[in-house]
Amino acid sequence: MAKYLCLSFDDGPNLGDDKTMNNMLDYLEAEKIPASFFLIGNKINEKNKKVILRALSLGCDIQNHSWTHPAMAEMSEDAIREEFQKCDDAVFEITGKRPEFFRPPYISVADQMYKAIPLPFICGHGCRDWEADFPAEERLKLMVEGTKDGAILLLHVSENNAATLEAVKKYVPMMKKEGYTFVNLPDLFRLENVNPKVEKSLWTFLK
Repeated sequence: MAKYLCLSFDDGPNLGDDKTMNNMLDYLEAEKIPASFFLIGNKINEKNKKVILRALSLGCDIQNHSWTHPAMAEMSEDAIREEFQKCDDAVFEITGKRPEFFRPPYISVADQMYKAIPLPFICGHGCRDWEADFPAEERLKLMVEGTKDGAILLLHVSENNAATLEAVKKYVPMMKKEGYTFVNLPDLFRLENVNPKVEKSLWTFLK
């Protein structure tokens, strides 16, 4: 029976040098697997839009992670809507596609966020890879602990985050041997036959 996983990466694209996200894409391309990227809108610029288009060309999807990564649960509904919309518009301008999913900054949610943002909210199994000094082996351990059919892993391609790539390079072959297929987020919901549009969603596992 088929088993599916989604690798999702926050906090791209990279300002100035888009090396971290590009390095991850190099590996995904070599392994012939897609992933999902939740972008911070105000980091998108003319220089790094190439890496976004590259991700799309490899079968990855581009999603909304807000405009400036603020503590949105403490903001007004209008301010939340502006944060969401500006990122949504920035992604659309480059890709021609509107994001289908939203990941709340800090995975902090509030009722006014659900009112202002018309997309399913995605959490994902965190692997503490936002901590610069958290070792790659420990990240890998948390990735494995969060693995099951229908799982979404929450990772980061923020600037200079090489340890996550190191962990991913060990994780992917392990999971392939276990019979898992890596897919992007829209395909994960489709293949698992799960409707993401449920009230006050915050998805990590589809099963």
